[in-house]
Amino acid sequence: MTPPVRMGLLLDVDGPVASPVTRTVRPDIIAALLALAAAGWPVIFNTGRSDAFIREEVMEPMLAAGIPEGVAFHAVCEKGATWFSFTASGPTELQVDGTLALPVEFGNEIRRLVEEEYADHMFFDETKRAMVSIEQRVDVDNADYLDRQGPFDRAAMEIMQRFDMGVCRLSHHLPDSDDSVDYRVDPTIISTDIESVRVGKDLGAERALQLIAGDIPDTWRTVGDSRTDYAMADYLHEHGYSVAHLDVRPADGVPEKPYPVLTEGDLIHDDAGAAFLLRCADTLAAAY
Repeated sequence: MTPPVRMGLLLDVDGPVASPVTRTVRPDIIAALLALAAAGWPVIFNTGRSDAFIREEVMEPMLAAGIPEGVAFHAVCEKGATWFSFTASGPTELQVDGTLALPVEFGNEIRRLVEEEYADHMFFDETKRAMVSIEQRVDVDNADYLDRQGPFDRAAMEIMQRFDMGVCRLSHHLPDSDDSVDYRVDPTIISTDIESVRVGKDLGAERALQLIAGDIPDTWRTVGDSRTDYAMADYLHEHGYSVAHLDVRPADGVPEKPYPVLTEGDLIHDDAGAAFLLRCADTLAAAY
């Protein structure tokens, strides 16, 4: 049997890898990622999550399962604002782009808002180093959280105006290109990120290629659960790589793209991510 083409994997974490319900990574996904990386496939996580989340929910389970010697994983966090790698010896030193960080005083005011008015549905993410984020509590129903997310997002916009942070927009109100905007409020199904418009999954893809410079495959698969995750595949396609994007929540609408967009039938979130990763790992195992 001809071995399958070596591919790079650029993976969003919430949804495709970590369950949006439990916020943990299931063992079969950990095993598949270890097998693919051991076979020489670059595995890079490109996420809005913090480095602390990746260390606790991804790296530590991988270390417990056993990362083979000579294998490295890479993590681009906070949509390109921070990044690090990890091996069987543990993590490398975290790199942080301080130019992307929001004002500390603004973050403190958002924390106060959450604690005083929204703590029954969400919490302030203390682990972020550049963006300011809140997240749904795991003991709260998602529909109830989403009812409170809109008012929170509008309150956050008002605080940004009080702090004179320039031009701020909700992410779904941003045009395709507008250099006048400085910051965006980006809601997801379980969180809201408040961030510089300079961060994004395209910046994450750029960082990913830098992390594996000298060992970049020609073929890629990107995986995500939101429309903003398509920016990973957009970046790779624009830079001449063969890429297909797996959408694990296509019900939000699949945009028209110049590269293949994949789905896993009726499966969504980490069920879809697991199906894809396990099939890749099984194909490799059968070939050898």
